[in-house]
Amino acid sequence: MSMRPVSVIVVGAGLAGLSAAVRLSKSGLRVTVFDARGRVGGRVWTVRDTFASGQYAEAGAEFIDDAHTEIRQLVKEFGLTLSPVVRRGFSFALFERSGGTARVLSGDGAWKAIAEAAAPLVREYEAAQYRWNCVAVRDIAACSVAQWLNNIRADKTLRAIVRSLRGFFLADPEELSLLMLIDQLASDSPGRQAMFRIEGGNDRLPHKMAGELGEAVHLDSEVVAVEQDRASVRVSIQDHTGRRSVARGDYLVLALPASTLRAIRIRPALPREQAKAIASLKYGRVTKALLQFDRRFWNSNARGRAYGTDSPVGAIWDANEGSAGQPGILTLMAGGRGSGTLRRILSHRRTQGIRARLEWLHPADAQLMRSRVITWENDPWACGGYAVFTPEFDPTLREQLGRRHRRILFAGEHISTRWQGYMNGAVETGFRAAAEVKQLMSRVSYRGQ
Repeated sequence: MSMRPVSVIVVGAGLAGLSAAVRLSKSGLRVTVFDARGRVGGRVWTVRDTFASGQYAEAGAEFIDDAHTEIRQLVKEFGLTLSPVVRRGFSFALFERSGGTARVLSGDGAWKAIAEAAAPLVREYEAAQYRWNCVAVRDIAACSVAQWLNNIRADKTLRAIVRSLRGFFLADPEELSLLMLIDQLASDSPGRQAMFRIEGGNDRLPHKMAGELGEAVHLDSEVVAVEQDRASVRVSIQDHTGRRSVARGDYLVLALPASTLRAIRIRPALPREQAKAIASLKYGRVTKALLQFDRRFWNSNARGRAYGTDSPVGAIWDANEGSAGQPGILTLMAGGRGSGTLRRILSHRRTQGIRARLEWLHPADAQLMRSRVITWENDPWACGGYAVFTPEFDPTLREQLGRRHRRILFAGEHISTRWQGYMNGAVETGFRAAAEVKQLMSRVSYRGQ
């Protein structure tokens, strides 16, 4: 008599969920994927329907680094190609309040200034072996970056450099845990690795993975409740018409951001510490403005094509330097409070407001052709860009975010300890969730259950 194949339900058709689903499917398991959105990819989204000349730009996750092993492996598996971008790395453009003149610092020079100021804390963190659950690290975590700058009596330049990181951490110094900055400095300075995008758009990867899974992927399907017992899991699903149904499986992978995961009713309830970790994790506010001009005026600037800035427009970079044609797309990415400020500039002053903020790049008579603005905190299925650890988050709870709950496993960039905030963090944790399912199956087989 043939045995029934093991079935796994995956909730979330972003990179984390699809990575888990593809790995499980390749292992011969029956996989079903549900996502509340009408598209796959989650926070990976390439905008193609807005711009002239067939150009496109990334509305969500953008850069893949040299060291991002897991996603690079998937890119290769699915026959895609990586294109090098931002070859000169990110520089820092600092402004005197709202003035239009920028003082440009090299990325290495700016990060060196931060690293020198934070060196004692980095050594302390290294001595703690990068563990978030020891007393010394808890003290660092409870301090905001702004408070630390005050404690060391930082000068105006260092404060401006750190504020320029809003486009990286998606949080202002006042709301960012110092531990996030120290953790970054202890691993590496951003921008030192070579950076890439997927040729043709980053969302080609989730579309390829979903294509391999075929009819196993169900969109417009919001999961509202989960129940499990000793033998199975049951998932309650609501479609866009409000009609409800139930799916049953042997295991469940919840590949959702904590911001939306906490809205799902889970029975039996999650352990208290795990529920607290999920409930207290914040997500960064971020607005991306994709601006297509009739010519790439930023190319004439010999200093670079990518900047972190302390301006309200946030970080700036060439969104499609590999595209043919004279028009080009410039990305503005404003994190933290800058997200709302950028939206107000776009709403009230429109083109004139943006041009005023870009005068230091010498746009001259360049014309804005088309634009697209995406605010991730207003997206109901993300509620923010990516996870941000604030001073209020208890660092000892971090390991709880990805802890298995009986037959329920978790995946997502917020769970990754090395690649949190990156696409690679999503893929890495998706792979890990798939491996955990197979380990659980092995235990059951060994026990003869």
